Amino acid sequence: MTEVRVGRSLLRQEVSESIKRYILENKLRPGDPLPTESDLCATLGASRSSVREAVKTLNALDIVEVRHGHGTYVGRLSLSALVESLTFRGLLSSGDDFRVLSDLVDVRELFERGMADRIISQLDSGHLDTLDALVDRMPAQGTGDGDGFVEVDRAFHALLVEPLGNELIGQLSMAFWDVYTIVAPHLKVITFQDEVDTVTAHRNIVKAVREGRTEDFVKAVAEHYAPVRRRIAEARLRIEPGA
Repeated sequence: MTEVRVGRSLLRQEVSESIKRYILENKLRPGDPLPTESDLCATLGASRSSVREAVKTLNALDIVEVRHGHGTYVGRLSLSALVESLTFRGLLSSGDDFRVLSDLVDVRELFERGMADRIISQLDSGHLDTLDALVDRMPAQGTGDGDGFVEVDRAFHALLVEPLGNELIGQLSMAFWDVYTIVAPHLKVITFQDEVDTVTAHRNIVKAVREGRTEDFVKAVAEHYAPVRRRIAEARLRIEPGA
């Protein structure tokens, strides 16, 4: 039985690779239709069951998209699988969620600080006015671990990098918030000063962009993530003494 399962797994993987190769060789783009199941079987020399299993695997990875009643298309090729795995890691144990979140904070801060010049040059007055409006909403959302505050913060940082046109950064940002949603209930050590500092840091980010001051922007970004890092560290110590 084990040998049969291994054989099916290898066959599914081979057919999956063949479908990916077909997409590349035919220079198909996201949204382009793939051949029908029968045509794929004939083209790849594979059985109908093998093609179906391979398509299911590729659909889960967003490499292909199955539109029931319409056919199979090249997928968006997003990082949804990465987002899912990061989120799942956060559910595996009480320690992994904080570790994953801490890693994502590093990545997010690295992107925002490293692309400071591009962010400053590409955000226009309309973007900045919207960012200011989001900051104005923050004090009314309650504590920093509340859902409202998190959603406003999420919208702020999504808009901050949106003009860059970099889907990878946007998707990693979503991963951060998906994991944060899991971890946030555990981040109970939040003070009034944390909230004040967070709002101030966001205002300073917008101010630095308006004035074109890269150094001030980088400083404000670091100040924004500092309370988050502290809360993660304190939460980990409560669960893993000595961590």
